[in-house]
Amino acid sequence: MSRRKLTDGAMPASVKKLRCAVYTRKSTDEGLDKDFNTLDAQREACEAYIASQRAEGWMLVRDRYDDGGFSGGTLERPGLKRLLGDIEVGLIDVIVVYKIDRLSRSLMDFAKLVETFEAHQVTFVSVTQSFNTTTSMGRLTLNILLSFAQFEREVIGERIRDKVAASKARGMWMGGKVPLGYDVDSRKLVVNKLEAARVRRVFELFVETGSGIETVRRLQAEGVTAKSSRPLDKGDVYKILNLRTYIGEVTHKGNVYRGEHEAIVPRDLWDRAHAILQVSPRTRAAQNRQHAPALLKGLIFGVDGRALSPTHCVKKGRLYRYYVAQSVLKGGPDHDDGLVRRVSAAEIEAAVVDQVRALLRQPEVVVGTWLAARKEAPDLTEGEARDALHRLDPLWDELFPAEQARIVRALVERVIVGPTGADIRLRVEGLAGLVRDLGAISPGALRAAA
Repeated sequence: MSRRKLTDGAMPASVKKLRCAVYTRKSTDEGLDKDFNTLDAQREACEAYIASQRAEGWMLVRDRYDDGGFSGGTLERPGLKRLLGDIEVGLIDVIVVYKIDRLSRSLMDFAKLVETFEAHQVTFVSVTQSFNTTTSMGRLTLNILLSFAQFEREVIGERIRDKVAASKARGMWMGGKVPLGYDVDSRKLVVNKLEAARVRRVFELFVETGSGIETVRRLQAEGVTAKSSRPLDKGDVYKILNLRTYIGEVTHKGNVYRGEHEAIVPRDLWDRAHAILQVSPRTRAAQNRQHAPALLKGLIFGVDGRALSPTHCVKKGRLYRYYVAQSVLKGGPDHDDGLVRRVSAAEIEAAVVDQVRALLRQPEVVVGTWLAARKEAPDLTEGEARDALHRLDPLWDELFPAEQARIVRALVERVIVGPTGADIRLRVEGLAGLVRDLGAISPGALRAAA
């Protein structure tokens, strides 16, 4: 068998080809107009090194990555950005530079670049400093450098955290999103009187209603907005209610300090709001429901056409609600001539609500609602009408009782109860107005209630 001798510069077929990119940089643009400048000198040395490694499969990428007149203290360099872009799309295997500082003079930035190289399996070579991450010694040197970079980052982070903690302990505002009710002047919070009135209104309405949803509805009806002028949603309300900045305090990692800024919410108003917040939303809704008008008052009748009236009694500390005929209220029997004279309020109200929820999910009802609502809102789309109706279902249990009653009255024409069950008659013409009203229940409120 004959053996063919490799010619000079030839590469064994088994050697993996490595695409090598040369990166050059000069801090100033002085002398770059010469026929052979500093960038050319760097590139010539790097190309010679790549040629010396041809037997290892190294091949020069002809695209030039040069940054003339750019500091090594920043990564905002056009040539470097093009290089990183080609690395991310897999066009480069090895980066070759004349010296390490040509790539970056910042240890922190250098560490970031190396992280990018490693993420795309790209190696790094400095031809004048025997620094080559394709070898075990080069990788050891790199790890030592990165260890110092990590140490530097941690020390800086500790100093910043200590400074923030010390500043907050003195009651200083340390930046961030400026809360509604305040502006910033000379790095300090100062009261914005117009916005402060909005914040106090949030607290006042929440104390009055005991409900986040009802507070949002009242705020939007009054035109109260966030700092960005958008309507407040339920998430905004609860953030405001829990921000101790409004009582002149600063918090840091669970500790509370007296702030340098002025409070805009009286302490007694804050305490009353937080006494309510200690009770779960469902418990508050149940408490409010006990004092709310009956859901079907004026809508529920017997088969004889006579109205049933709401009433209640308390047994062993538990509240029981009913709808009963006038004759029962006057001492008559619960049943007379096959007529239902008493019905559990909880059972009949649940049945009506289930019917209402089912109605809102029917495609033909959505289309009919959309067509009716377009008479007053021509720009309303079918999708917007559908989303508004579907939004009600997950929010129902969180709605203020008065809001539930208003919706039921808009959609229920009459409920007739008899010995065999209940006949619930609905009216779809009320849905068009409901779609417009549901615009006050924002997607943010929906997420908060979910």
